[in-house]
Amino acid sequence: MSQESPRRLSPATLALHAGRSWSPERENSPALYLTSSYVFENAAQAQAVFAEKEAGNIYSRFTNPSVGQFEERLAAMEGGERALGTASGMSAITTLFLSLLSAGDHVAVSRSVFGSTTNIVNTILPRFGIQTSRLPLADPQAWREAIRPNTRLMFVETPANPTLELGDLAALAEIAREHGVLLAVDNVFCTPYLQRPLEFGAHLVVHSATKFIDGQGRVLGGAIVGERKLLSEKIFPFIRNTGPTLSAFNAWVLLKGLETLPTRMERHCDNADKIAHALNESPELRGKVAFPGLPDHPQHALAARQMRRFGSILCLELESRERAHAFMDRLQLATITANLGDSRTLVTHPATTTHSRISAQDRQEAGVTEGLVRFSIGLEEADDILDDIRQALAAAS
Repeated sequence: MSQESPRRLSPATLALHAGRSWSPERENSPALYLTSSYVFENAAQAQAVFAEKEAGNIYSRFTNPSVGQFEERLAAMEGGERALGTASGMSAITTLFLSLLSAGDHVAVSRSVFGSTTNIVNTILPRFGIQTSRLPLADPQAWREAIRPNTRLMFVETPANPTLELGDLAALAEIAREHGVLLAVDNVFCTPYLQRPLEFGAHLVVHSATKFIDGQGRVLGGAIVGERKLLSEKIFPFIRNTGPTLSAFNAWVLLKGLETLPTRMERHCDNADKIAHALNESPELRGKVAFPGLPDHPQHALAARQMRRFGSILCLELESRERAHAFMDRLQLATITANLGDSRTLVTHPATTTHSRISAQDRQEAGVTEGLVRFSIGLEEADDILDDIRQALAAAS
């Protein structure tokens, strides 16, 4: 494929063709390059490649053809100029922070983010002299007022994990432009198939490719997508020297995962939409189902504006931790695990798992209550999952 063509193709086509290349063996399925280093024809060529006067792979800590194909395809699907693979979603976020921020800088982060991201902001960044602010995701004015002369980065996760609160990407991007600040968006719940933050003015997108991009709970991976100059000059040197490396095997699995991402996301969304609407019609759960696709979701219009569809994550707000645990223990099809984006329906209790290592105050500010149960709706028959949820609710009551 030419360098120009990916911009003009549909997401489903990009998922199959972007980043495609062949070795001299002319394989149809992408080759897997399991090697730690690469050979040179002579010492002069080695010198030229190390000096970046000649293109070529050096060492798989930072250059590998399998990783490169995954990066190119993901960048095309996100509408970015370049992507960089990392070992996990959290290594992508850590790399983003530490490559763009220095002692004395300030970063603004939404309150509604994954628990480990909260811990990085609260406990790790301050050790490096980086100032932080935690802000309400849905209040652009609070973000505008929080910008300081030393603010370098705004970081949001939308829809948020696990509450499904949304941030207005266009409004946040406008604030970032006004103040010369970078806006980074964690796009894990949507993937580039459902939402492309760069089109709304974001500068950077991060992914936990472990989730929907893999889609079957097999491997870990992460990525950062954005402008080529920014990634090449600021972020790639950090990856090259510190080594949060995406393995070639994991990159190969994730590359194959991207091929089926559009098809899988459509089925995920179909199922979640059907289940959320059915549950919300139940007198017992009316107003207790969080899903952006429901007309009574407070940010339904915003979700419709910036998302292709409404995703496959939905939450139930039950009365207490005890009721939540009793309900989960009676589910027969949904698997209790802290992951999401699997082909199977998964369920977790964020307050005692993914967000258990942050303070009770941080959980409260993020909207993570004791009765909140998060579902990642899978690819099963929707009616089977719906029946399972209903029987577990009845048994737990």
